Amino acid sequence: VVRSALTSATNCGATVGVMTSTMLSNSDLDAQIERLKRRENLSQSEVKALCSKAKEILSEEQNMHTVPAPVTVVGDIHGQFYDLLELFNIAGECPSTNFLFLGDYVDRGYYSVECATLVTLLKVRYPKRVGLIRGNHESRQITQVYGFYDECLRKYGSADVWVMFTEVFDYLPLCASVDGKVFCPHAGLSPSLDETDQIQALTRVQEVPHEGPICDLVWSDPDDRGGWGISPRGAGYTFGPDISEQFNHRNGFNFIVRAHQLVMEGYQWGHPAQCVTIFSAPNYCYRCGNEASIMMVDEYLNHHFITYHASPDRGEKDRTRAPDYFL
Repeated sequence: VVRSALTSATNCGATVGVMTSTMLSNSDLDAQIERLKRRENLSQSEVKALCSKAKEILSEEQNMHTVPAPVTVVGDIHGQFYDLLELFNIAGECPSTNFLFLGDYVDRGYYSVECATLVTLLKVRYPKRVGLIRGNHESRQITQVYGFYDECLRKYGSADVWVMFTEVFDYLPLCASVDGKVFCPHAGLSPSLDETDQIQALTRVQEVPHEGPICDLVWSDPDDRGGWGISPRGAGYTFGPDISEQFNHRNGFNFIVRAHQLVMEGYQWGHPAQCVTIFSAPNYCYRCGNEASIMMVDEYLNHHFITYHASPDRGEKDRTRAPDYFL
């Protein structure tokens, strides 16, 4: 996404820890999950209650949210709902499988509303078994350009649901770690952040800034060249193998797993043994022809990758808008 997409937007001004939510029972949530899997969207009032509860849960999590192993790590989804369902067929359903989603739930695909709703439902239903972090598309600025805003208008008749979800996005952790040994940002590293304590000290409940450490965590990319470089995306930085190695060594991480970039084989080691990219939207934008991947981490922190193709079930695509949203 180019820098021109980073136009100013209004911050809804939420504050961590000062909210109340409508009570949602587990049976209510289970029923909503099953309805959504049948492509029956929640009502606007149900989305409001869900988002309120999600903010309450997320406000208790740190900027770097620690998840226990075993866990399945998932990269970009980008509104490809039927491929998300296929992912659960491959990896297993909650709560038998724990998940960590690395952001970019929305935009570009046909079903951003369904994807955002499902991952939020799973987070609220299984808060200790599902981790969500923020991607660069969990932003008011970007979603007004790349599809989610328009989709909310079409499916609900107003922008209210978009407002509810973008408020939730402000509360998402900025990154995660698996048992303190695998570092998991959406995108990459920042020259402003040498240690994870600096991440924990950030104020995250805001729109993604145009620059600075929060921006870098959701925009930066690994590069073959050493050191820091100017990102061709117009936001964040490029960082070399030396930067990944220094960050991992200083903070006790075995390696970095991140998303944010299309890789044709589903996963790719950008920096051997130090930084790997996973991408979980197969046949991205319904035409890129790429495989998708998830990373399985067992209780001993051993990891392996599972690659898969797009779901044979494509649903009834909304052809009133072709998803021509590319890099």
